[in-house]
Amino acid sequence: MKKKSTLIGVIIGVIVAFVVFQHLPNPNEPDNTIIKKPSPYNQTTRVYDGPARIDIVNNTMYIKAKFEDNETSKIIIPIDALLFKNKFLFNEDSRSNSSEISPQPAYSEVYKKIGLFNTSENIVFVYPIFTQAAYDENGFYYYYNKLCDSTCLTVNIPPEEHGKYTSSIRAAAILSILNYPHITDVDIDKNPDILKKFDRIIVLHNEYVTQKEFDGITKHPDVVYLYPNALYAEVKTDYANNTITLVRGHGYPDANIRNGFNWKFDNSQYEYDNQCDNWSFYKVDNGKMLNCYPAFRMYYDRDLLTAIKE
Repeated sequence: MKKKSTLIGVIIGVIVAFVVFQHLPNPNEPDNTIIKKPSPYNQTTRVYDGPARIDIVNNTMYIKAKFEDNETSKIIIPIDALLFKNKFLFNEDSRSNSSEISPQPAYSEVYKKIGLFNTSENIVFVYPIFTQAAYDENGFYYYYNKLCDSTCLTVNIPPEEHGKYTSSIRAAAILSILNYPHITDVDIDKNPDILKKFDRIIVLHNEYVTQKEFDGITKHPDVVYLYPNALYAEVKTDYANNTITLVRGHGYPDANIRNGFNWKFDNSQYEYDNQCDNWSFYKVDNGKMLNCYPAFRMYYDRDLLTAIKE
């Protein structure tokens, strides 16, 4: 009797193992279910400032953002104007090199008006994980700045969304607090049809995208291009090795090539206006584009946050 029970247990175990194995996700196949919902009011996002340096003096944020061409932009924001809680983390020279963005309970009613609470609007934003990868250490910019050879044009796809200023981490944090769901470049590249599930797509600083992603976004009928310089350079993916490689754009493989897709709506000329004092959206064939870089404006401008979903 004991031997028979053991045999039955082994058979059941094999069947269960087979069923589980059959349902394990295949990383090389598209995942039609990946739609990530934020956790509003309980969400904290760590932000690394990248080219921006932040000083806090007399309850005021003084932001200095330095760009590739060494131009510097200064932004001044009173702390009291911020719609989101910011815990500033300081380095050894008493300057903020990172911060934690989280919901501000006092503004919960404001969030309901400017966010996706109590609404039937079907909107998603695209987190630029490929752009995060391109700007990582020993990535594309090490090649551009002649600190590395072409081996730096193949980089690992990050396992987590821990971007900086260059990959719109502030906008991602704020939109998540406002209850916007998100997907990533990977989700679209593996399954461009995922975009058909949404009435509106919000593109951040998705500077580096694949051809399939470019086609999927530009064919969607309602896209908010929230950041200039999006869809700027083409990369290819290798999911077996979990990498992306630069194909075309940003002066590669020829110095005269700027936009890798020869996209007629490229608006990279607005990339360095990060004060957004005269922000406005203008129409393009499949949606609307913002005429400035809104990383810091989104901290406090209710009208801008409202306009994103309207």
